[in-house]
Amino acid sequence: MVEASGLKPGMVVMLEGEFHSVTSAGYHAGGGQQGSAVFVRVKNLKTGHIKELRLHPGDKLEEVALDYKEMVYLYADGVAFYFMNPDTFEQIGLPSETIGAYEKFLQPNMRIPVQLYEGEPVTIAFPAAVELSVVSTPPGLHEHETSTFKTATLDNGMEVLVPQFIKEGDTVRIDVGSGKYLERVRRGTRKP
Repeated sequence: MVEASGLKPGMVVMLEGEFHSVTSAGYHAGGGQQGSAVFVRVKNLKTGHIKELRLHPGDKLEEVALDYKEMVYLYADGVAFYFMNPDTFEQIGLPSETIGAYEKFLQPNMRIPVQLYEGEPVTIAFPAAVELSVVSTPPGLHEHETSTFKTATLDNGMEVLVPQFIKEGDTVRIDVGSGKYLERVRRGTRKP
């Protein structure tokens, strides 16, 4: 059990029989007739829904310790996404609702940590950013408009806005939460 005042982002707690990940927690000292409170945002790990809670600092919540196991993404069948344990070759399925918006970033044979509770899969611990290749993009402008962006199609079918210097074949890092371009990935340095 953990007190509401001890909640930190990243913790997993049990609320109403379901796992929730703490995305933010802030303590507000009360004054006058208002008592102090902890404002918490939690994300349901099964459905992805976000809840905002106002708790008393002394409220107790059940903290859940999840195990992490790196698995390989295999395929999806419209109902579930299937992952394989590379050590035992055992396959597990996670419902489509659990994967949610991460679906467009999953690629076959991608290694990804799966969170388990007592051996049962709960959700995936998706990285904050992924690297994808640019499949098509128009040539960059060579004029003074270097601060303008252009559209690029990535190898997963996504379209994002990228700077003018990005060209086909480049690898770019994309923020998973927003789906926005972060930076170009450089692979070693070329010597003439």
